[in-house]
This record gives sequence, C-alpha cells and structure tokens, in this order.
Amino acid sequence: MKRILFVCVENSNRSQMAEAFARIHGQGKVEAHSAGSRPSGRVNPKAIASMAELGYDLSTHQAIGLDQFNGTEIDVAVTMGCGDACPLVRASRREEWNIPDPREMAPDEFRKVRDLIESKVRDLLSTL
Repeated sequence: MKRILFVCVENSNRSQMAEAFARIHGQGKVEAHSAGSRPSGRVNPKAIASMAELGYDLSTHQAIGLDQFNGTEIDVAVTMGCGDACPLVRASRREEWNIPDPREMAPDEFRKVRDLIESKVRDLLSTL
C-alpha cells in the first residue's frame, strides 16, 4: 500500500480535501494523510460543507502538524502550491501542485478548487 502525504500551511482546506479524495478514490490502494507547516487546529467549515455535498464527512478530520511525520517514510509527498517544503519527510517522490487557497472564496469558486483537487488526486493515483 502506497503512503501519500498532502501538505499545505494550515491543513484546513486543500490538503484536507486531497486526503479525502485519495481515501475515496484510492480505497484499498493508498494510505492517505495530510498535514500543515502551521496547522490552524481546525478544518475550515467551507471545506467541510464542500465535501459534504459529495457525501464525504470531513468534520471527522483534524488539522495536524507536519512535525508528526518527521522521518516517516512516504511514497509521495504533495505540496499544494503554498511554498511549503517538507524537509523532514522522507519521500520517494515529491510533487508541487499550484492550487489557489480557497479559504476566502465564494462557494462556487471554492467548489472549482475542490474539483481541481479531485482531478489532480485521480491523476496522481493513476500513476501509482
């Protein structure tokens, strides 16, 4: 089973949704995680609502720090375009996705970012 880690600053929007999509679409093939360099301590209610529209309960997720993965072997580490580096994470492969932060976006724009993340996760899973 491949281990994937999605990283952004707060671990409250993009990385959380990416983790959820990897769990949905990679069920049985991947172990998905997400973390933040400066975690907010909560998942954004907009992200929770956006994923609930697709039938996924993001309210059970926690915003956690990247330090919990210090030295952990990861197959793929994905940063979300926020300039974060994960030097303490030992990853066989690293990807940088340039995804805009949807935190302050209106619901329709937020959904577009959510859908972009889903597309990129599907593409990633197809390469594993």
